[in-house]
Amino acid sequence: LLNINVGGTLFHIAMKVAARYPITRLGKLALYTDPMKKLQLCDDYSVQKNEYFFDRDPSIFHYIFHFYRSGVLWIMDEMCPSNFVEEIEYWGIHLKYSQRCCRILFEEKQDELSEYLKIQKELEAELEPLDAAQHFEGKFLGRFRKMIWNLIENPYSSVPAKIIAVMSSFFVLISIVGMTLSTVEEMKNKTGKMWMEQLEMICAIFFTSEYLMRLISSSSFKNFLRAAFNAVDLVAILPFYIQILFENLDEADTLYHEELHKVENVSKLGKVLKLIKLMRIFRILKLARHSTGLRAFGFTIRQCYQQVCCLFLFIAMGVFTFSALMHSVEHDVPGTNFTSIPYAWWWAAVSLSTVGYGDTVPDTVLGRMVAFGCISFGIILNGMPISILYNKFSDYYAKLKAHENET
Repeated sequence: LLNINVGGTLFHIAMKVAARYPITRLGKLALYTDPMKKLQLCDDYSVQKNEYFFDRDPSIFHYIFHFYRSGVLWIMDEMCPSNFVEEIEYWGIHLKYSQRCCRILFEEKQDELSEYLKIQKELEAELEPLDAAQHFEGKFLGRFRKMIWNLIENPYSSVPAKIIAVMSSFFVLISIVGMTLSTVEEMKNKTGKMWMEQLEMICAIFFTSEYLMRLISSSSFKNFLRAAFNAVDLVAILPFYIQILFENLDEADTLYHEELHKVENVSKLGKVLKLIKLMRIFRILKLARHSTGLRAFGFTIRQCYQQVCCLFLFIAMGVFTFSALMHSVEHDVPGTNFTSIPYAWWWAAVSLSTVGYGDTVPDTVLGRMVAFGCISFGIILNGMPISILYNKFSDYYAKLKAHENET
């Protein structure tokens, strides 16, 4: 017999039973004749008791012991997968000796644990700037940069930092309101246009100052450029300066063509300028810097991108399928709007989303049956990912909020 002491619990295993599995630790212990090799396999050995001691978990070794007696490795649900895998690797036993049903469930549990740890790590990385105060130690003007960083990045560090965070959100909202009002016909007169330009200038100056303060106080310039929020800040201020540049080029182009006795300005810079002005709408993304809900939403979309892509794939399949069916049953109807499959795409997309504008409707009985199938498919399709996305969003939001409160 092999006398095995595992963490203070004694087990007796027959030599011939352990020798059936020569690649395992106890199998080698039964087969080796050299005492020095045997001592390398265990943590200690008692000569008087002829007892091999292993400083391992005795509760898990019960399943190892059962494996040598029956040849089957049993896995219990309450075990920690990481701990169990570590133990069986130490004893040299492969997971293939377990029953297939147990192995499948165990591997699923392993995958769930790995996914959970991965998400936890990414959630911590999402809030990493809150813990970056120690990165300024030993850097040039580290104390001053740390003070600026706390003022800009950590609104909970002081009252002035909280005021700046509120001002940042306020200027974002003011900028969006100003951009919206600039499209109103009554605000396109000379006075209204002047006020909108002054408001835009004030907001741009604030955003630029905020961005420069973040750049100066950053502990790592490389990490600063990689950060998504800093890219959003850059997108928020670039349209203002690009607009000024294009307006100057546009004026120069106009003067040039007037000198050539041309009445109209043939430059296309005006259209480009409109597109640049439209880019200011991305400033609303700056609100995500101080909004846990928006950050949790973005994190949920990143984590569920496979489900979201799958949803878009199903929608595309539904649009192509039902638009083709609708065209085939409606194209002969006089005055129909389903003259081709591409013309039916809009109807299929609206029906799948269950919005139903009613601008395009089928006239035949078969067409209405196809429409009913399209709407039914859309209801089922829209209901599939909602529970997954909502559950993950609520979970991520709770974790982000808890981490912020702890910080």
